[in-house]
Amino acid sequence: MHTGGFFDSFRVVRAPPGGQRNHSAEDTLKIVVLGGGRVGNAIVRDLAAEEDFDVLVVDVDPVVVERLTDFGADGIVADLSDEKNVKKAVADADLVVGAVPGFMGYRTVERVLKEGRPVVDISFFPEDAFELDGLAKEAGVPCLVDCGVAPGLSNMILGRLEAHLDETYSFHCYVGGLPVERAWPWEYKAPFSPGDVIEEYIRPARLRVGGVAVTRPALSDVELVHFPGLGTLEAFNTDGLRSLLKTSKVPDMVEKTLRYPGHAEKMRMLRDTGFFSDRDVLVASGHARPRDVTEALLFDQWRFEDGEPDLTVMRIVIEGAKDDKALRYTYNLLDYYNPDTETSSMARTTGYTCTGMARLVARGLWTEPGVAPAEVVGRSAECFDAVIQHLEARGVNIFQRVDEL
Repeated sequence: MHTGGFFDSFRVVRAPPGGQRNHSAEDTLKIVVLGGGRVGNAIVRDLAAEEDFDVLVVDVDPVVVERLTDFGADGIVADLSDEKNVKKAVADADLVVGAVPGFMGYRTVERVLKEGRPVVDISFFPEDAFELDGLAKEAGVPCLVDCGVAPGLSNMILGRLEAHLDETYSFHCYVGGLPVERAWPWEYKAPFSPGDVIEEYIRPARLRVGGVAVTRPALSDVELVHFPGLGTLEAFNTDGLRSLLKTSKVPDMVEKTLRYPGHAEKMRMLRDTGFFSDRDVLVASGHARPRDVTEALLFDQWRFEDGEPDLTVMRIVIEGAKDDKALRYTYNLLDYYNPDTETSSMARTTGYTCTGMARLVARGLWTEPGVAPAEVVGRSAECFDAVIQHLEARGVNIFQRVDEL
């Protein structure tokens, strides 16, 4: 793993001539993907399959980079926590896709914008993305943020319906990624780092009730939700609405995370007894941060093995009015690991939503400078349809039902 200085931590790896593709045309669009983890892997492979895209992946793990060169991408081994490496990696990019961990996301996007490059990002960073709006507009480039499945696809659906309906009453989103096999004690595994999951469990959840902004603890308001063909799951509050609280006027909005029943109680126990704490405690060997120890212990227990199947489930319920009729729109998504491509469901649903939105920028369907979360992009019927068709072409299907109330 390369973690030294600027040049010591920056190594170029070329796609082998025997790879799936050999990018050589002068008129290709150069796309730089920052991060080649589970989701970044799916993003790179999907974009590299496009004949007129020249894809470069940047990751600190040389094994990850080497593997992705087999799919036609060039690679750079570099530590992206060093902003100088980000600057060098995106120097001649036509488009940048951000797929780094959440704690690195904001500064990485900021650095890309300072280099004047358009960016499409999936990192779930806690900072306010709109603080980057001025920088993106000054650079004259679009900055699409939260471009995953939720936030991301869920936001696009709300944005499209808000543009379609005369009035929108409520938005409820239930979403989660789970292992297909339920194994004691957690009945859960994470398609990304345990640190990002723990962050969801400690960050207060912001929602809107009766037009009033409300904050509730994460893991609260547990309810059971049934999904045909899957069974009953539990849903609890997490801070997933994010940009919707600024861009949407819907008076009632909530997003809840889905897990197998019993998970929320276990996580509340860990959180409330200090296992997620950032404050050092005195132990026999010196000082330790409980959260670091918890993450280290959970990393192996929550890690998917190669080829282990997972699933992504989402239900969105939106109520509103059109032509004096009160309507309820229900969207259901249930997606599974694809053994043919060895791609996890979370990587598919998150990564392919991201590549669909990246194609909007690459094809000139979205050119507006500034920060644009997915719901803003979704207001465009052309952009929304393009992303939905992109997902359907990759076997990710969203089923819609409309009921008159």
